Amino acid sequence: MFCGCGGFALGAHMAGLGPSLAFDVDPILTSSVRYNFRDTKLALADLSVVSGEEIRRHATDRVLGVFGGPPCQAFSAIGRRKADDHRRALLGHFFRLVREVKPSFFVMENVRGLGYADAKPVLDAALEQVAGLYEIVGPIVLDAADYGAATKRGRLFVIGYDPRYCDALTTKDLEAAKRPAATVCDAIGDLGSAMPRGIVDGFDFWRLRKPRSSNVYRDALRASDGMFTGHRQTEHTADVIRRFQTIGQGGVDAVGRHSRLAWNGQCPTLRAGTGNDRGSYQSVRPIHPTEPRVITVREAARMQGFPDWFKFHPTVWHSFRMIGNSVSPIIAQAIFSLLKARTDVPSELRKAAE
Repeated sequence: MFCGCGGFALGAHMAGLGPSLAFDVDPILTSSVRYNFRDTKLALADLSVVSGEEIRRHATDRVLGVFGGPPCQAFSAIGRRKADDHRRALLGHFFRLVREVKPSFFVMENVRGLGYADAKPVLDAALEQVAGLYEIVGPIVLDAADYGAATKRGRLFVIGYDPRYCDALTTKDLEAAKRPAATVCDAIGDLGSAMPRGIVDGFDFWRLRKPRSSNVYRDALRASDGMFTGHRQTEHTADVIRRFQTIGQGGVDAVGRHSRLAWNGQCPTLRAGTGNDRGSYQSVRPIHPTEPRVITVREAARMQGFPDWFKFHPTVWHSFRMIGNSVSPIIAQAIFSLLKARTDVPSELRKAAE
């Protein structure tokens, strides 16, 4: 639910858990689903009016798991956090649908601001809808970098499992699954060798040269043919270029507040930004470690943990919205791998996942 471009879904796929059905109301942010998840049925629908019975009819099989990130802007620390923002109610609808669909487990993701004092009652009220039906883990803040991603991205998760179908999952299990973070260099150090290969349907295509040395992180993300999309560079003015040239790795541009990436560090949280109707909060992109420009879509995708075959949107603006709104597939895979290992997966669903 609230699938967006599919970062959360990709992590589920990587763990061997589908999904076969996705819901969202935004036709632009979900436009990448048809490129990347050909076996997933996408339903464009307002989840505040969808019933659990409708979801079960769409799914046709038993629903093993429900997961999603209800819109977070109403709870974000950098947003307006208005109590009358209608998007706050969508959190409650997520848990309403969990109660109605009755999956074996669920995973909910949101910004850490949902756990702040002024928003926590909204979460507590939403969780009351599944009280007594699921064992609850969280709310807990987990960082994608702690699970191997090249970006620091702390997010609040709530995991629930039905003890009739799932063995116990604890915060200690989540702690034990952690591994060292990748660096910016691990993620994008090879992209300087990419050569343009033309534009098809608005997507800019590039090809990488064969790597001279192995790198576990980027080897897992590179396409077998070296092809990828979304590496078009931003053309800055001469003044901006001169300003960026004076900023050292780890520094911050005093004018635009762009942070400069450090090869041996992690990328800060990549944000989506909003349009005029949502407060005009800008998605300030980091500066490349050594080049006087902000990072490209593909560089952002690599640090978030998206593989090179994953296509976003022909435009840079919507592609960054997709990435900024997404759950890192790396942390999603870690969570779903833990759940899969503890869940009684029916044989028909196990075959579909395989």
